[in-house]
Amino acid sequence: MTEKIPATVVTGFLGAGKTSLIQNLLRNANGSRLALIINEFGDIGIDGELVKACAIEGCPEENIVELANGCICCTVADDFLPTMQTLLNRPNPPEHIVIETSGLALPKPLVKAFNWPEVKTRLTVDGVIAVVDGPALASGRFADNPGAVQSRLAADPSITHESPIAELFEDQINCADLIILNKIDQMDDAALQAAEAAIRKELKRRPRILSTSHGAVASEILLGQRAGAEDDLESRVSHHELEGEDHDHDEFASFHLDLPSFRAPEELLTRLRPIIDRHDILRIKGFLDILDKEMRLVVQAVGDRIQHYYDRPWIDGESRLSRLVVIGMKGLDRAEIERALAL
Repeated sequence: MTEKIPATVVTGFLGAGKTSLIQNLLRNANGSRLALIINEFGDIGIDGELVKACAIEGCPEENIVELANGCICCTVADDFLPTMQTLLNRPNPPEHIVIETSGLALPKPLVKAFNWPEVKTRLTVDGVIAVVDGPALASGRFADNPGAVQSRLAADPSITHESPIAELFEDQINCADLIILNKIDQMDDAALQAAEAAIRKELKRRPRILSTSHGAVASEILLGQRAGAEDDLESRVSHHELEGEDHDHDEFASFHLDLPSFRAPEELLTRLRPIIDRHDILRIKGFLDILDKEMRLVVQAVGDRIQHYYDRPWIDGESRLSRLVVIGMKGLDRAEIERALAL
């Protein structure tokens, strides 16, 4: 029997730095023939566009598969398995498959799918990597807040569990073989120690923990873990299995906004932070068309931390759209957000 093709699952909450980690991995894959599956929450794929813009040798555009409009953990049969079978049945299949889950996905259902008869004899989970946003963790973003839970219970009696963000964080790190504590360049020593302590407090197993910035981790560390995670499901604790709950995303909301061109980045950026704070937006990402600029502007926001940079020239014939994806908790006021950004 031929050796199974290894697959690496990259998980982590919204804005943790999964795409940066994967970009770095692809640039330093040392000639390995890779395929990449990118899953995003919402109907517009931004991360796939960012990876394609790099034009990385060894991972041509046809080897990048985007699965948008839903978390891969909820669409295993409809999206994931057919995609994997297509990759495996190519005349020249990949040597390694990297799967970037949505920031709202549970990794364990995806790992379980590797035991399905359609792929079990041909694939194995080389390792699950959880990327953690260090500054967000240190600030308490993923910690359960008892007062907030009580407020949510009072507003909606059907809610019986802790913060969905806290649950996602715990499920993601407790499925991991390797945890990447990212963005340490934005942290002082006290914050770094707080983040490491918060991870260890919630761990039910003993994955390796590495600290880094910009997802800069050597490919030989990320690939070749040989974890066989699909055969080690019992140790990967999940809230939803323990509590007998179905996993859904009803507590989160996502939409995209098409905006006009801007004379300068500051026209939009100066309005973003107060909007993010007012609506407690978790994540904003997308592209802007800046008049008189031949380059596409990337905008990334995680909470109130906002970054922007030009990534590549607009391509001849390409629609120069300004488009942002907005993700937050249920009840986001789309109309108000759109009015504030389109002024």
